[in-house]
Amino acid sequence: MTAPEQYGRVVVVYGGTSSERDVSLMSGGAVLASLEKNGIDVIGYDPAEAGLPGLIALAPDRVFIALHGRGGEDGTLQGALELLHIPYTGSGVMASALGMDKVRTKQVWSALGLPTPQSERLDASTDWDALADRIGLPMVIKPVNEGSTLGLTIVRSRDALKVAWERSCDYDHAVMAERFVEGEEYTVSVIEQQVLPAIRVEAPNGFYDYEAKYFSDETRYLLPSGLSEHDEAELAALSLAAFNAVGCEGWGRVDIMRDAQGGFWLLEVNTSPGMTSHSLVPQAAAHVGIDFDALVCRILDTTLPASSFSSLKA
Repeated sequence: MTAPEQYGRVVVVYGGTSSERDVSLMSGGAVLASLEKNGIDVIGYDPAEAGLPGLIALAPDRVFIALHGRGGEDGTLQGALELLHIPYTGSGVMASALGMDKVRTKQVWSALGLPTPQSERLDASTDWDALADRIGLPMVIKPVNEGSTLGLTIVRSRDALKVAWERSCDYDHAVMAERFVEGEEYTVSVIEQQVLPAIRVEAPNGFYDYEAKYFSDETRYLLPSGLSEHDEAELAALSLAAFNAVGCEGWGRVDIMRDAQGGFWLLEVNTSPGMTSHSLVPQAAAHVGIDFDALVCRILDTTLPASSFSSLKA
């Protein structure tokens, strides 16, 4: 760990105004408490209070971004911090914006030959029967720029497609359909190009939704994941390739499905993952001997040294 005084004043930005506000408050609270315990000069700030001017007034030397969703994970905050020459945790403007847009992320992966389920954008003119013929049922309907499975529906009949699209529209103007992969769900965390062990997730109702992610005590996290050494290595290599293809930096998490034939399929990348008691990155880190406090400081270390920080961070 870097000496506490070398960080200067750290501001943990959390809360915000996205639909993931409640989870962000939990993540930021945990990070704030950890940094305080480590003797770092740290302040928590919720941009819902006074926006960017309120953050500037705190005169941060660096920012720990614990915001989830739009306004914090989509490149907008990152861009503002770069204009202010304030170092921050996580990916830069381009990768944050790209990672938030699931459709364009998948287009990049597909262009590079990385496996990701067939998908397409939807709108009011979509021919629902033709969509079902192209992608097949079941399929997933979800917002393009939303996280935590909010607004997501697994559709198993043609009649339910339009209703699912309308539900997703409540969360985002951009909505997508994606081929549903029946199988095991995995998540892989990356910290500075170090791939942490994969976690296999088993939700009580078979669907890792918002409740299962953040509040259920019945969700199972299998670590070790149960994969063979060969398959674990294959999944790690695929996850790192997906992470780097988007241009991610610092830390993040990649979510993957494995089908009945053993094939891995990339779903999305998270550039500001959760740091709650149920979160996956801390679990994976702990498995390799990195406790929560060490993890938080290691993420914060990615903003150092300040002298090397560039306002043109990718």
